[in-house]
Amino acid sequence: MEKAILGGGCFWCLEAAFSGLKGVRRVVSGYCGGHVDDPDYRAVCSGATGHVEVVEIEYDPAVVDYATLLQVFFAVHDPTTLDRQGHDVGSQYASVIFHLDEVQRETAAGTIAELEREQVFADPIVTRLAPAPRFYPAEDYHQDYYRQNAQQNYCQLVISPKLAKIRRKFSHLLQNPEAQN
Repeated sequence: MEKAILGGGCFWCLEAAFSGLKGVRRVVSGYCGGHVDDPDYRAVCSGATGHVEVVEIEYDPAVVDYATLLQVFFAVHDPTTLDRQGHDVGSQYASVIFHLDEVQRETAAGTIAELEREQVFADPIVTRLAPAPRFYPAEDYHQDYYRQNAQQNYCQLVISPKLAKIRRKFSHLLQNPEAQN
C-alpha cells in the first residue's frame, strides 16, 4: 500500500470523491502543513495555524496509480483559485499536493505541466507542491462525513455534484458505480 496527501478545498468533498475508487483502501480527512501541533478544526478554520484541510489516501498502486489519483483530484476541485473552493474561503482550503517522495513530486509536477500545456483550465493552476509534513487526522465527526450526512444541504449542493462528475468521467475507476451517491 502507498499513501497520497491532497488538499483541494473542504476535506469532506475529497474524502467522498476518493472513497469509492477501486484500489483505495482508506481515506482519512485531516490537516497538514501548519505550524501548530495537534490542531483542531476550530483552530484550522481560523486560518491561524497554517494548516490545510487534506485527505490522506491509502491505495494499492497495482490497482490505481498515483497519476490516476491526480487526474481525479484535478477533476473534482478548481486548482486555479487561490485559497478557496466555491464559498469555502481561507488558506485552509488551498489546492496543494503534499508529496511523500521524489516520484510523487515528479508525477505531480508533470501532471500540472500537462494540464497547463493542454489549457484544460482557463486560468493558471495555483496548486502548490510541497514535501509532506506531519499529517494530523481530523476529529472523528469529520470522518466518512458525506456517507453519514448525505442529506445535509452542503452535501447535496456541493459534494453530490462532484460525485456525479466522477460517475460520468471516471466510472471505470469506481468500485460500485451504481452505489456511489
